[in-house]
Amino acid sequence: MPATAVKRRSSRAARPRWHRRKDARPDEILAAALEVFSDRGFAATKLEDIARRAGVTKGTIYLYFANKEALFKALIRETIVQVIAQGEALAQSFTGSARDLLERLVREYWRLVGETSLVGIPKLMMAEAGNFPELARFYYEEVVTRGHRLMAGVIQRGIKAGEFRPVNVMVAAKLAMSPLMHAVVARKAFSACMPEGFNVANYLDTHIDLYLHGISK
Repeated sequence: MPATAVKRRSSRAARPRWHRRKDARPDEILAAALEVFSDRGFAATKLEDIARRAGVTKGTIYLYFANKEALFKALIRETIVQVIAQGEALAQSFTGSARDLLERLVREYWRLVGETSLVGIPKLMMAEAGNFPELARFYYEEVVTRGHRLMAGVIQRGIKAGEFRPVNVMVAAKLAMSPLMHAVVARKAFSACMPEGFNVANYLDTHIDLYLHGISK
């Protein structure tokens, strides 16, 4: 066999067979984790289940994540936390009224979470927070507190501009976001039981209308 052919074969053999997939594996594992956690909850999910869904071995998961808790925290940071970060960026660049910004944030949250596979995460946390207090604290600090702080900044902005009347800003921020959590539960858990169904568009429209009328001067 010519030396050049041997050299080419050796070069091919030396290339990592899964080089592209190796780069993609953390994202593939997180995507699988989102599906399995949403389907089974945190307690019932095993790393073997996630590995099987991702098409990797359980050992591969340990190359990127120390344990199930670390994997779950990484999933939160790469999904829901990024939604909050997008909201923060929007608030910083937004040049319209506080009323318009508040409505935009509410609708964007639902578009990015309520209408996607991420909707399973808030539902999971509400269901299992009591059994996993450390993860509950993590989620509250990384997601809930940050989201409330974002909304509180918008409300404070509206008060300073004379659009909103003086209110307890942090309580008002929680009240702006709480109906979205109700919508998650209603749509995921109870929509089939509601004789009237659950019309998300009407729900959001009514929430925004009532809230803005209540807080406006």
